[in-house]
Amino acid sequence: MITRREFVRGGVAAFTFSFAAPEFLSDLARAQGTSRRNLVVLYLSGGNDALSMLIPYNDPQYRERRPVLAIPASNVLQIGSDRANNALGLNPRLTGLKSMFDAGRLAFIQRTGYENSSRSHFQGTDIWSTASPQVSQGAGWLGRYLDTIAQPDPLVGWSTTRDVPRSLLANRVGVAAIPSVTGYALASPNPGAEAGFARQAATRIASHVPVDLPHLAFVNASAQQAFATLDRVAQVGLYRPTVTYPNNGFGQALQAVAGAMAAGVGTRVFFVQTGGYDTHAGQNTNQANGSYANLMATLNDGLFAFYNDLVRQGLFNDTMILQFSEFGRRINENGSAGTDHGAASVMMVIGGNVRGGIYGTAPNLAPFPDNPTLENNGNDVRFETDFRSVYARVIDNWLGGNSVQVLGGDFRAAAPQVV
Repeated sequence: MITRREFVRGGVAAFTFSFAAPEFLSDLARAQGTSRRNLVVLYLSGGNDALSMLIPYNDPQYRERRPVLAIPASNVLQIGSDRANNALGLNPRLTGLKSMFDAGRLAFIQRTGYENSSRSHFQGTDIWSTASPQVSQGAGWLGRYLDTIAQPDPLVGWSTTRDVPRSLLANRVGVAAIPSVTGYALASPNPGAEAGFARQAATRIASHVPVDLPHLAFVNASAQQAFATLDRVAQVGLYRPTVTYPNNGFGQALQAVAGAMAAGVGTRVFFVQTGGYDTHAGQNTNQANGSYANLMATLNDGLFAFYNDLVRQGLFNDTMILQFSEFGRRINENGSAGTDHGAASVMMVIGGNVRGGIYGTAPNLAPFPDNPTLENNGNDVRFETDFRSVYARVIDNWLGGNSVQVLGGDFRAAAPQVV
C-alpha cells in the first residue's frame, strides 16, 4: 500500500503539481482556547556550539580550553546569572536576542539533551525529531501529536524546507512542504486563461474518489486537499511586512511564516531550518566576518525582524518559537580552530507568553574525572534537562495536547516552566 511519505517523495511530480503532499497538524487553533496560536519549530542544523552562544565568561577553564575561540568577557552581552550563580552572556552578535531577553520574552534552557548522546548528525537529528533515544524510527513527536487530532486543515502545517522534516511526519496525516510561496502552484504549460482551465479540469478529475481503487483514491484525495490550499498560499505572497527582513533564506522563510500568520491561512505549526553549524574548522568566533559570527548574525537578524514584525502585527502573543539542534560541541577547541561533535546544548523558547529567563545551570568546565556536569572524560557537556521535558511543556501548555500519550512517557515533573 502506498504511504503518504512515498507519495510526497514521488507521486506529486507525476501529477505536475509543484507542491508536496498537503494535510497535516491538527486544529491547534483550539489549543488553550485561542484561535490563532502558532508554533514555529526552528532547527539549527549541524550541531550548535552552545558555549559560543551562551557564554560562561567567568569560568577560567573556558579560556583555558579555548585559547583561540573564547570570547572575551568584555565583549559578551551580559544577561545575568543562573541559579548556581554562573555569570552568563550572549554572543556579541545577538543584540536583538538580548532585547527579547530583556523584555522577558526569551528563555534559554541550558544543558538540554539525553543520556548517552549520539554524536552522529543523522541519528542525533532522528532522536530529537522522534523524541526517542532508544528507537529513533517511526513518526516524529509532532506527527504523533497530530495523529491525536481529528479533521486537520489541509494547510494546518507548513514546512519552509523542501522536504518534510522527520519531526512532522505522522502515521495518518501529512504536512505541506512549501519552500517557495510563488512555486506552490499548478504547473501548467499554458499561460493565462488556459492555465485556469487546466486547473478546473484537474480539480474535476481529482473530485472523483473511487472506493474500489485505493491508490487512485489516495492520489485524488491528496490532490483535492492541495487545490484547496493554492489560493490561501498565494495570499501570503501579497504580504507586506512592517519591517525589512534579511535577504537570505532564513529571513525570507520567516517572512513567509509571518505572512501566513497575518493572512490567517489556517496554518498553526511551522518548521524553519538554518544550517552551517557543523563548525569543525575556522569557527572564528572573534572575527567580525568569521563563520560563527556570521551564523549568529543570520540567526539574530532574522529572529529580531520576525519578532518586531509580529509585535507590530499583534501576533506575537499567539506565537511560540522553539529552537533545537541535534547536539552541542566539544569543550576543547581542536587544532583547526573549530569544535567537534559534543553532547548537551542549549534550547531557546521565544514568545509573547513565554516566561523568559535562564533555566538550568551552566557546566563547570574543569576537566576533573568526577565533575558531574561533564561526560566523556571531561570532554563534553553532560545534559541536565531532558529535551523531552521541554517538548512535554510545549505539548501540554501550548498545543493543548497530552504529552504522556504523545511522548510515550511522563516527562512533566522536570519540565522547565517556560510557558
